[in-house]
Amino acid sequence: MRDYILHLTFSNGVESDLDFRKRVVGRGGVFTPLEDIAFFRRVRVDLEAGTLVWPNDVDFCPDVLYSEATGAPLPAFEPRSA
Repeated sequence: MRDYILHLTFSNGVESDLDFRKRVVGRGGVFTPLEDIAFFRRVRVDLEAGTLVWPNDVDFCPDVLYSEATGAPLPAFEPRSA
């Protein structure tokens, strides 16, 4: 869309505009290239992972994105038994 805002459509049809500025600007490391809007716009959907990915392999957890888009709580994960 504009700046660091992406319009997301989830597999269940829910749509939302999410601002990624706080996720990338000033965080350094692997996020530094994403500060360049031209690079940020190279985002793609990785169908296998079911989430957004950039050419430098940065991605975001789809559950977190959905939670932020809808206000739904994050799913509870059970710890693995040894």
